[in-house]
Amino acid sequence: QVQLVQSGGGLVQPGAPLTLSCAASGSIVRISEMGWYRQAPGNQRELVATIPTGGSANVADSAKGRFTISRDRAENTVTLQMTSLKYEDTAVYYCKANGIQKYRGYYEPFELWGQGTHVTVSS
Repeated sequence: QVQLVQSGGGLVQPGAPLTLSCAASGSIVRISEMGWYRQAPGNQRELVATIPTGGSANVADSAKGRFTISRDRAENTVTLQMTSLKYEDTAVYYCKANGIQKYRGYYEPFELWGQGTHVTVSS
């Protein structure tokens, strides 16, 4: 019913910027929060940044001062603007959305993950 589609990612040099985007669509009643997580090989999936609807952004210490998360509520999108990328930022980045959907005539909560996109920082 609800779909998340990510775009962006790729191979960049250290210090370069990169922007990731994620769009939600479908039978959405309300989105309560959207955010970004990442997972490097051998590591647990970790929070990068989240932004609740009507609230303030929560950004991981490793990303503060370099990454900016923003929402376009009208388009149900979330964007992660990354600058000053480091080798340790290399990971698969996942978009996540939480909210309420209308599914088969009922209002139900949902949690949905995007397909993931690779970010590789290499010289």
